Amino acid sequence: MKFNHLGIPTKDRFEGEIDIPHLKMTVSNHESNPYGIQWMRFWEEAPYPDLVKTVPHAAFVVDNLAKELAGKKVIIEPNSPSEGLTVAFIEVNGAPVELMEYREK
Repeated sequence: MKFNHLGIPTKDRFEGEIDIPHLKMTVSNHESNPYGIQWMRFWEEAPYPDLVKTVPHAAFVVDNLAKELAGKKVIIEPNSPSEGLTVAFIEVNGAPVELMEYREK
């Protein structure tokens, strides 16, 4: 597993907003800054746990998402924010962690 970004929830607007309507959220590109920070604003109707909406998370790229999720406390089931990428969130000692699997296009 390899570190990818730090996701920080916010209620404020931010530069470089990217709307993801099917996930009911707005994000920034974590590659647009040298620190790997991704700002995230959840839409009012976003169906995610408060833990994810309010607590920063670390995100890691994994080779096999299904394998990494086995036996873990999954708090957001696998979903695809963009083509070629599947993500899921787990809870680790009270903190959200995002696991990401890239597929070849």
